[in-house]
Amino acid sequence: MNEDTHKACFLRGLLKIKTGLAAIPLDQVEPAAEIVKRFCTGAMSYGSISADAHESLAIAMNRIGGKSNTGEGGEDYKRFAPEPNGDWKRSAIKQVASGRFGVSSWYLTNADELQIKIAQGAKPGEGGELPGHKVDKIIAATRHSTPGVGLISPPPHHDIYSIEDLAQLIFDLKNANPSARVSVKLVSEVGVGTIAAGVAKGHADNITIAGTEGGTGASPLTSIKYAGLPWELGIAETHQTLVMNDLRSRVRLQTDGQLKTGRDIAIACMLGAEEFGFATAPLIVMGCIMMRKCHLNTCPVGIATQDPELRKKFNGQPEHVINYFFMVAEECREIMASLGVRTMNELVGRVDLLETDDAVQHWKAKGVDLSAMLAPAPKPRPDVQTYCQIKQKHGLEYTLDQTTLIPACRDAIDNGTKLRKEFRIVNTDRATGTTLSHEVSKRWKADGLPDDTIHLKFTGHAGQSFGAWAVHGVTLELEGDSNDYVGKGLSGARVIIYPPKAATFETDKNIIIGNVALYGAIAGEAYFNGVAAERFCVRNSGAEAVVEGCGDHGLEYMTGGRAVVLGPTGRNFAAGMSGGIAYVYDPQVQLKANCNPEMVELEKLEAEADIADLKRLITNHANYTGSAVAKRILANWATELKHFHKVMPVDYKRALAEMAKEPPAKAGKVVATAAGQV
Repeated sequence: MNEDTHKACFLRGLLKIKTGLAAIPLDQVEPAAEIVKRFCTGAMSYGSISADAHESLAIAMNRIGGKSNTGEGGEDYKRFAPEPNGDWKRSAIKQVASGRFGVSSWYLTNADELQIKIAQGAKPGEGGELPGHKVDKIIAATRHSTPGVGLISPPPHHDIYSIEDLAQLIFDLKNANPSARVSVKLVSEVGVGTIAAGVAKGHADNITIAGTEGGTGASPLTSIKYAGLPWELGIAETHQTLVMNDLRSRVRLQTDGQLKTGRDIAIACMLGAEEFGFATAPLIVMGCIMMRKCHLNTCPVGIATQDPELRKKFNGQPEHVINYFFMVAEECREIMASLGVRTMNELVGRVDLLETDDAVQHWKAKGVDLSAMLAPAPKPRPDVQTYCQIKQKHGLEYTLDQTTLIPACRDAIDNGTKLRKEFRIVNTDRATGTTLSHEVSKRWKADGLPDDTIHLKFTGHAGQSFGAWAVHGVTLELEGDSNDYVGKGLSGARVIIYPPKAATFETDKNIIIGNVALYGAIAGEAYFNGVAAERFCVRNSGAEAVVEGCGDHGLEYMTGGRAVVLGPTGRNFAAGMSGGIAYVYDPQVQLKANCNPEMVELEKLEAEADIADLKRLITNHANYTGSAVAKRILANWATELKHFHKVMPVDYKRALAEMAKEPPAKAGKVVATAAGQV
């Protein structure tokens, strides 16, 4: 493999490691058992690859102290508990990508690292897509979606439109699991160092720079071939920029993209990386024969398929992956010994140990100038560190959850004692209820607490991410208004927001919550006595929500749950919506013009089940929020019902019809999953 690299297949093939230096004995070099702890496997989702392959990678990495990555497809909760023989199928890195598939409080609680995937080297700027024929019942349950319906990841994170938004998501995730590192995955590109500096200032604990060489079964062929830049350029620029701004000591740097050998690891480390990601190579060791059919569900060796017969052909073992990683680590140790370097930390950023390989004879190589990549990182002061040595300061000890809510609710968290308390809230109180829900998840796991065990009434103006990843058994009631990201990742809680009792304005004509409410919500209820801003209920998987109007891009990429909109919608409503049902009150006949018809149909409300479902949700809305709009509609039910439209995704309708033909017990279980029950 090193010979292939020297054939100028990769940028590092134009480099050589210096020789003739004062070598040291191999036994003085950091042991391989310590080096492999810096290794991670790539973010390949369960769905893109089979459970057998996914679990084998997790077992292997847990045995050696490295980290496997869930990818963006969630993870089966059964894997969170160790096996009887001591093995652990839990992935240490839980990815939070734009689709937010399966990202619940319990999922986040079971992580050592939470990775925000901003971009992927093989398809920068694009979201992944899992074809419907690969979405079987288990994968659908894991992702809280519907069997047979394709899943699309939005190209961007809809809660990240600036570096400040990214800092907020880092803060939210840190609240969702205070003990986990938060990582941000970027793609190698021109100017990535500047972006990484902003990410470090946003308090990320880890930054991953992904190279263009990585492969994926979820990328268009044009992206795999033509998009992205080599990781060598990205990691060098990032390391230099962070050192120059005295930010390098706060974050760990990782890189990935066709890393295969100990030489690759050594060069990556010299350019600035401390951790190393592998994806293709571990799959090869487990039997992958590079058929390039990952997206077709026809993988002949049982790795990238969900076909039961093809999965029987999978022969990979955790031991194969472990042996490979130790081989890589041992080769790296030999290189370190030849350079007189004892530890990996000493090797980080040592570009002085690299030089251009003049022996590479290729006409294209003559015009390549690698001097910028091999330039020493400029230090503003002599004492500036060149690798991570200090922890980021996240300020979690000052949050409302840590100072007030958790101490006040400790008995309920530990023993399930029912309580109701009232608090003031101000707009600097962010992610309220998130760490409280994390504590509930640790104690009561995925089930949470019985309904309304912890009822917290707030008065005032809530900051960002009110009720993010709030769990079942928690009710968050707010008299006032809230900023962006209300109920992000809602995991079973009930969120109620209404204006102050003394307010005289018309609620259905005034904004009460900000952008991106209920993004990636999995379960629970939300009632908003007012209008939501843009991107309401994006990627909702199973929550039930009632609102009195919403801005542009409402219900985009929704895959489950129910949404009732008792007022006008903005443009591009229901774009990419592949699951769940929406009921929209449209007396002004504007919905057809605002709705994106590509994946949904507008239907009249005729089925008794739909009418009963709608009436139940509007009744709840009236009872919880005192909504005048809801009360008026209920008082004139027969007349107002004619103004409602049912927004029904075409594929979801087909999937429900197919499930209805199955035996009752079997179909009932799946329909519950499709509706977002956990």
